[in-house]
Amino acid sequence: MSNLDSWRTMTAAQQPDWPDRSELEKVVAELGGLPPLVFAGECDQLKDQLAAVVRGEAFVLQGGDCAETFAGATADNVRNKLKTLLQMAIVLTYAAKVPVVKIGRVAGQFAKPRSKGTEVRAGVELPAYRGDMVNGFEFTAESRRPDPWRLLRAYHSSAVTLNLARAFTKGGYADLRQVHAWNQDFVAESPAGRRYEQLAREIDQALAFMHACGADPEEFHTVEFYSSHEALILDYDRALTRVDSRTGLPYDVSAHMVWIGERTRQLDGAHVEFFSRIRNPIGVKLGPTTTPEEALALIDKLNPDNEAGRLTFITRMGASKIREHLPTLVEKVTASGAKVAWICDPMHGNTWETPSGHKTRRLDDVLDEVAGFFEVHRALGTHPGGIHIEFTGDDVTECVGGGQEIVEGDLALRYETACDPRLNRSQSLDLAFRVAELYRSA
Repeated sequence: MSNLDSWRTMTAAQQPDWPDRSELEKVVAELGGLPPLVFAGECDQLKDQLAAVVRGEAFVLQGGDCAETFAGATADNVRNKLKTLLQMAIVLTYAAKVPVVKIGRVAGQFAKPRSKGTEVRAGVELPAYRGDMVNGFEFTAESRRPDPWRLLRAYHSSAVTLNLARAFTKGGYADLRQVHAWNQDFVAESPAGRRYEQLAREIDQALAFMHACGADPEEFHTVEFYSSHEALILDYDRALTRVDSRTGLPYDVSAHMVWIGERTRQLDGAHVEFFSRIRNPIGVKLGPTTTPEEALALIDKLNPDNEAGRLTFITRMGASKIREHLPTLVEKVTASGAKVAWICDPMHGNTWETPSGHKTRRLDDVLDEVAGFFEVHRALGTHPGGIHIEFTGDDVTECVGGGQEIVEGDLALRYETACDPRLNRSQSLDLAFRVAELYRSA
């Protein structure tokens, strides 16, 4: 058994109960022969940019759907998500005066961990929905049956999404001269949209000045955009791991960056073991129960060479806990000399359920957790390296609050997520402006 398969001897949490292992083996074999979705050199390029984050020279904006769906791999959906990320990045770059590393939760975020293995409705118990990569959202026995052939469909949906993202980012849509075009829809009349439009006018003036001076750098016309997902279903990510011809080292070519979730970061577990073998930049989600000893052990296992850009800690504490639990983690890790990037996930610790049964989040709680994240790093003299959020480019009503306020009674109007509630684009811009303010004052 090769080092890449050492994880198979360990406990793998949150894996589907595939009804037919022989079918899974057929799918894995087919995946193993398909072309890479990304290239090892691109992963190394992202690692270099994340190393700048570790040094305090850049900021990460990572976001996208909670759970992608196969039906969502359309030009409109990909463009709208990219539009949201571009607008947020413009706000952070221009208002906070910081280079922004743009990473999407796209082209692979098709699987979700669940707190319970089954779901009960009207006395009927069925397997929980674990994302389109595993089973269907419809509450029927046939739909909820884990189907390994969905892994293959996840690959092809990821390929379509990446092709679209590359076309948009390299084909002119990401040109800075498009800043006004990104705002011509429901967001334009929101408070955040109007504030963004003022910023866009200032960018126009700056571009006109630079053009008059004869400057027109390539960076104004395209953006570097990277893909990421939680590498939850290990059979999928192992099947898409290739040995790089340049270096002889293994990379998970399903995405540029992959991360380990809060529920699968066991030190003696299969996910940590698998991640220790691949050379991508990787992340680990850390919740409020994480001890400094666990964080340091994860560093020893996942980044033994202390390579800047290799390891990112994505904290998901909750607004009420971040100021209490984050300082000791950051302090102990920093004292160890470990080179890690710190990113704040202000979404997952702030979810609650309304009496109507809708899972939601308050934008005020999201903003408060981000503020706490900056406060902790400011007090310790460390770098608040980025944010990791769940958003959509659509006019959904899934999270409450925002300048164009959504209240609990509005949630049913356009509640469209396949799993957890997402910020809509207006709320995402509210967040981007707040983060820019916090960064300037940090």
